[in-house]
Amino acid sequence: MTETPPISNTTAVAPPAKPGRSLLDDPNVLGWGSIVLTLLVWELMTRLFGVSALYLPRPSQIVVALITMFGNGSLAIDLAVTLWRIFAGFAIALVLGTLLGLWISTSFRTRAVADMFIAALYPLPKVTLIPLLIIWLGTGGPFMLTISFLGAIFPIVINTVLGVSQCDPGLVLAARDLGANQQQIMRRVLLPSAIPSIFAGMRLGLGVSIILVVAAEMVVGKTGLGARLYLAGQILETEQVFAVLIVLAALGIVVTKLQDAVDASLSNWRID
Repeated sequence: MTETPPISNTTAVAPPAKPGRSLLDDPNVLGWGSIVLTLLVWELMTRLFGVSALYLPRPSQIVVALITMFGNGSLAIDLAVTLWRIFAGFAIALVLGTLLGLWISTSFRTRAVADMFIAALYPLPKVTLIPLLIIWLGTGGPFMLTISFLGAIFPIVINTVLGVSQCDPGLVLAARDLGANQQQIMRRVLLPSAIPSIFAGMRLGLGVSIILVVAAEMVVGKTGLGARLYLAGQILETEQVFAVLIVLAALGIVVTKLQDAVDASLSNWRID
């Protein structure tokens, strides 16, 4: 009788084959594909049911309006004006909000005073301040910068305080043992530790600033995306209304993706 050779324990077992990665597993394909699909359904349904462009224009009509408005330069100017108002006020809020948040975090008395003002002013809808700011500042550039500033300052301050409060006390003690003064501790220990929270406040604050600036432009602006949106609605140019909304949506996507890229870079910097 022939004996069957024993099976070796070292016999290699082939790993299970991994399923092939399809395009539907790519987040970018899913995200952009859903937008394209929505636009195609929108175009087909409006053509099929003969929906009037006064109520719901087709995407192709909106694209024509976009090309026309960018072609004559009107929409590009309005976009540039709105972006300047948003980011100028936001930049001021970022610098002052971060410094104020560090000050509040490191001073017990300042924190006790600031808590009352933040608790009173932060829940207040900033849109309700527009009439008062118009009385104080008029309807020009200072008014627009102030409304953008007010939209961003509170989220940045609150998240800075939160980030500093979550810093490891051992790092602060180690820095003091090495002879660091208060300014060096704030710059080298507290601020880097609070960067993720500060960035979260930036994301929230920038979104609020965009909303407030566009709302203010709709009320008092003569230029800007908000003013263009309001004027198009007044003269029943629905294609232009949707064109401006598309620009605002695209602005939101670009800002979000840029923030994600900066967030990833800052995370790598903190790890290094």
